[in-house]
Amino acid sequence: MSLYRKSSDSISDPDIIDRDAEDPPKELVFQALAPSVIDLPAYYHLDDKYTASTGEIWSYYLYLAANSGATLSNFAPTAFQNLLSQAAGENGTLPFAGKVRTVNSIVLLSNGIAFAIQTAMFLLLGSCADFGTWRPNVLIVMTMIGVAAGFSWLGISTPDKWEAATAIYILGLISFQICWTFWVAAFPGLARSTPVLRAVATAYKDGTLSRAEFEHKDSMKRNEISNMSFAVGSAGSLVVIAIGVGMFFAMHVNDSTQKNNWGLSAFNAFGAAAELALALPWFILEKRRPGLSYPPGMNIVQAGLWQLYRAAKDIWKLKQSLIYLIGESTYIQVPKCRQALKNNARPVYFLLGDALNTTITIVSTLQNEVQAFNSLILAYLLLVSVAAQAAGVYAYWLVQRRYGISTKAMLNFASGTVVLMTIYGLVGIWTRKIGFHSRWEFWVFQKGSELEENEAELENKKAMLGEKNKIIRELKEQFAEKESELEEKEAELEEKEAKLEEKGAKVEDIFENWRNG
Repeated sequence: MSLYRKSSDSISDPDIIDRDAEDPPKELVFQALAPSVIDLPAYYHLDDKYTASTGEIWSYYLYLAANSGATLSNFAPTAFQNLLSQAAGENGTLPFAGKVRTVNSIVLLSNGIAFAIQTAMFLLLGSCADFGTWRPNVLIVMTMIGVAAGFSWLGISTPDKWEAATAIYILGLISFQICWTFWVAAFPGLARSTPVLRAVATAYKDGTLSRAEFEHKDSMKRNEISNMSFAVGSAGSLVVIAIGVGMFFAMHVNDSTQKNNWGLSAFNAFGAAAELALALPWFILEKRRPGLSYPPGMNIVQAGLWQLYRAAKDIWKLKQSLIYLIGESTYIQVPKCRQALKNNARPVYFLLGDALNTTITIVSTLQNEVQAFNSLILAYLLLVSVAAQAAGVYAYWLVQRRYGISTKAMLNFASGTVVLMTIYGLVGIWTRKIGFHSRWEFWVFQKGSELEENEAELENKKAMLGEKNKIIRELKEQFAEKESELEEKEAELEEKEAKLEEKGAKVEDIFENWRNG
């Protein structure tokens, strides 16, 4: 269902055309476009059988803990880069894709290969997220592939298997991104099937609620579910990572490179088991709501290509839609509104997503090198990062709910922080003092400088304990030597006593012979 059905209405209000505002005034645009049509956005299912239950919503939150990327996009890349570095040795290079390349080059190129494959798969499968009822099936299959990739690390923990590690890493990254996309695709239908928004939609259709109020309530509820899913998902990830820290201690990963390798691989497998356990509730409790209807005479693949064609054709009429690449064509012709939209067309958000992903990948690559692939320290960093994420997302939601801030304003603020982080890393090209060259920068990046101090204190105590253990070992060795000497003297004494007894016996014999003789 398209958002609006009329395409012949035009806008004549000069306030809309000429106003240089942050956002086109929605209520006026709505009135101008469809003054006599009351229609609901897509994914509003008013059938009672699709009403979202509390259990279904929480299972949706838990899936994000399952597919949070703690393993597939954090520890798997670490394990992969770790094995590459060991296989490359002092030379620091390996043959890959027809050329001899550095470790960092191989990591970034592997990411590029994964993204290229994802692009091809999205062209074929992307429409399944919007049309028909295939979305849940795709999510289940790709989740199982991700779980299999996680368990595969159990067989990959030595440098000679770096090529297999490359394949498993790429497969896991593809699975993670596709699962993420198809999980997000379930979000509009879930949010708009909650009892709150169903009541809002009914009031709007009955004419007792204005479009502006309807849009605001719809937006805030969607923001609530989105933010809560990130907060709850992050909390679940914290538990998984905390268990991983316990595993690392139990496996003594700091004792040797081999144990550190095995610890990383074992945690990837544990993460796969956790992913499966946390994903199952969503697979069971999700109410399979239908997506958009197929265009007449088209199948799922044709619908996806048609969707891209319509988006490319209509995007210049609604330029800001390019930012979001929404799956539904609106079929609106609003030539007189172009100036208002042009003032608001800032296609930087589309680039920011790619910039953020690339920045995080590069920072993670540098972090692994600086931290020497130490699984415990990397787990601490991830714990701090996820905790900060949970607290930050929830705080953002509280502020937005309290002051009624628009989604776009919140996005602008978050985008600003992404730009600052990227600029900080860029400075590192010209200086080694800052720009992600030192350990403290990664702790600050993860909001964990205090934890680093605690870690340093812990290492201090470990060193002192080691010294004490060394002294105890030396004392034990000295005691053992003295004990050995004492045993030797006791043996000598026993030997002398035996000889003395033998001589005494001879003297008694001589005396007896003399007395009898």
